[in-house]
Amino acid sequence: MGRLAAYAALALLASPALAQSQPAAPSFPPPSPPISPPGDGMMDKPCPNQQGLWFGHPYVRQYDWAWECRYAEANTQIAASPRVVFIGDSITENWVALAPALFASGAVGRGISGQTSPQILVRFYQDVVRVHPRVVHIMIGTNDLAGNTGPNSPEMYKDHVAAMVDLARANGIGVVIGSILPAAKFPWKPQLAPAEQVVALNTWLRELARTRGAVYADYHGTLVNAEGGMNPDIAPDGIHPNAKGYALMEPITRAAIAEAEKQAAKPR
Repeated sequence: MGRLAAYAALALLASPALAQSQPAAPSFPPPSPPISPPGDGMMDKPCPNQQGLWFGHPYVRQYDWAWECRYAEANTQIAASPRVVFIGDSITENWVALAPALFASGAVGRGISGQTSPQILVRFYQDVVRVHPRVVHIMIGTNDLAGNTGPNSPEMYKDHVAAMVDLARANGIGVVIGSILPAAKFPWKPQLAPAEQVVALNTWLRELARTRGAVYADYHGTLVNAEGGMNPDIAPDGIHPNAKGYALMEPITRAAIAEAEKQAAKPR
């Protein structure tokens, strides 16, 4: 420590009032200003202008936990019932841009980055049932395992997924349950080692599909490496597939959707 710095430190210690009065260093980037709700009470149009609104925006964090506003307007613009709605987290959200042929016609993406099963369940009726697809493709679980929205348990996760499946089936929608993709670790929570939990939950998802008349899409078996994760050539961060990774998934997806359409067409 230099002599001037030492003198400055001693001066602060000798004058606590002075030390307490010093302004805090400004944060960078500066925090967003508080966002107020769009009005008082229940209203016909509660969602703010979507331009520039992202998941970390104060409005979403404070007032739209499940981000129901994200696709509310887009849902009203669907002219005809889609063949399939894909609902999930960032893995589903990224899929739309990286596999354009799959989403060229009759497929609608309803993925939101960072989301967990309770958030998707909250918006499931709006983003799936009211859109009236023939099939829904549900793929969720990575962020539950990471605890993105707080403490949770396998039973909580199972309840949320089962509720989605039951909602879809009760409304005549065929169901594809996508396996949780392999994950040896989470870049944002490196202390966790979820590979075995992924396998355990996928075993349950497969059985849920069997007992509920849904179709299980086993992506895990195609993408997993020896460590229980995914190789960098198909998922550079170990979590999110790139175009090559989605290309490996696509034949499984197409076959599962076709089978789910058959299941939905059968009399119950």
